[in-house]
Amino acid sequence: MSAETGIDHGRSAFRDNRWTEAAKDFRDADRRGGLPAPDLERLATAEILTGDTAAGLETLTRAHEEYLVVGDIVGAVRCAGWMGMQLMHLGEMSRAGGWFARGQRLSDELDGPHALQGLLLVPVGLGKLYGGDPAGALQVFAQVADFGQRFQDKDVSALALIGMGQATLMLGRNDEGLRMFDEVMVAVTAGELSAVPSGIVYCAVIGNCHLAFDLERALEWTAALDRWCRDRPDMVPFSGQCQSHRAELFRLHGAWAEALEAAAIAQVSSTHGDPQAFYGGYYQQGEVQRLRGDLDAAAASYREAARSGYEPQPGLGLLSLARGDAQQAQSMIRRAAGAADTATRRHLLPALVEIELAASDAEAARRGADELAAFARECPMPMVRAVASQAEGEVRLSEGDPGGAVQAIRQAWKLWRELGVPYEAARCRVLIGRACRDLGDEASALMDFEAAHAEFVELGAAPAAAWAASLMRAGAAGTEGLLSPRETEVLRLVATGKGNRAIAAELYLSEKTVARHISNIFLKLGLSSRSAATRYAFEHGIAG
Repeated sequence: MSAETGIDHGRSAFRDNRWTEAAKDFRDADRRGGLPAPDLERLATAEILTGDTAAGLETLTRAHEEYLVVGDIVGAVRCAGWMGMQLMHLGEMSRAGGWFARGQRLSDELDGPHALQGLLLVPVGLGKLYGGDPAGALQVFAQVADFGQRFQDKDVSALALIGMGQATLMLGRNDEGLRMFDEVMVAVTAGELSAVPSGIVYCAVIGNCHLAFDLERALEWTAALDRWCRDRPDMVPFSGQCQSHRAELFRLHGAWAEALEAAAIAQVSSTHGDPQAFYGGYYQQGEVQRLRGDLDAAAASYREAARSGYEPQPGLGLLSLARGDAQQAQSMIRRAAGAADTATRRHLLPALVEIELAASDAEAARRGADELAAFARECPMPMVRAVASQAEGEVRLSEGDPGGAVQAIRQAWKLWRELGVPYEAARCRVLIGRACRDLGDEASALMDFEAAHAEFVELGAAPAAAWAASLMRAGAAGTEGLLSPRETEVLRLVATGKGNRAIAAELYLSEKTVARHISNIFLKLGLSSRSAATRYAFEHGIAG
């Protein structure tokens, strides 16, 4: 195949999003006779999208140099701008800054204004956005938008709009920011953008929808991103981020095994061309491990997540609370919330309320609940109303108002159920049970504790199951409602010191079945060892 034919095949594959094939055809043509600058740029894009980032950056450098040789300043500036963007996403800020500076210098040689000058402003806006100046970022991205609109550059316009939406969200104007995200997604889903800006927009929108408690939008756009990635099966960047978003949705919806699987895929993708998937892959893994009670594993996952440069909160604070160190948890969450922008602070408030109550600072918890209530009045989306009502109920319980607490928490429970978030719905049942007990309605309290306990056991949420079990035991002696008759019999034999094989022989069960029963006993009773199970059996009259 001649070089010219290879170039034609490469261009065709590139147009059809067949990145691996495009890269192969362009490389073959390059070896046979070289590539013109535009095709070098296409080859670089294909290499980056298939995960060969190092080769892609090298090819993009060649494209930049070739544009300079032929006197195409616009092409050279475009390559410099995207080189800077790629390096910035890799965390190589010094090299990125150098390329942006080169692009800016070259843009000064242009005959007049150009859309690419807007592209070179994007890192300036991002610097302000993540440097704690969302108002300044909004101004910069407005300038980017002006360049995009003036020159009808849809990629630049989309990057501008996503930046404006993020800045608006950080300033606390949720509805306005979310409308901007919806607008930019119209361009993406209509196929108006090139591949890299499309992926950037998808992932930024979904992440910010989670930050804004907009679970419905996050679910809708994650499904769209999943379809977009499936249509490009050899694409590596953005596919890992898609998996980290899937992991978060799986976790919220109680599919924890699936969440861990998606998180693991995101972690692998982060080392093969999608570094932005690193934080989400490890953070979501840590969240599931924490909820399951595997606290050491959760700590290790949060440490990995922190290597990305992003702080793993509120998970890390809640981990300290799960380990019984409320003061450490309080210090962590207060510092994180105090330094956060408005949107991130709101995301931390539910954990802050929980931790402040555990640390016995009811006044601080009340302030946090009031902040969430104000947010819910301003932005009455279901998930915002759910977290605000739950926080209000928790605080009312601590203030000695169980009647008011029940009303708020039942509203939260209903919303969580409608949203399909079983863990938080079960937590609400426990809180309702506590309020009923405080009101003297023990029968209703036990009913709520039992319902929550069953949900926690089904999820595999060991610490929460132990919490519900302890409240059940406080109101009813023995193990009624906790263990099945077979599990009670297995526990009795464990207390005699028999091993799994001996128990299996006595009860005519397989050792695997006995092991499963013991695992369920530990989960339901919040125990972690056979010695603890033995002690429990003697304390509750199960053993002789």
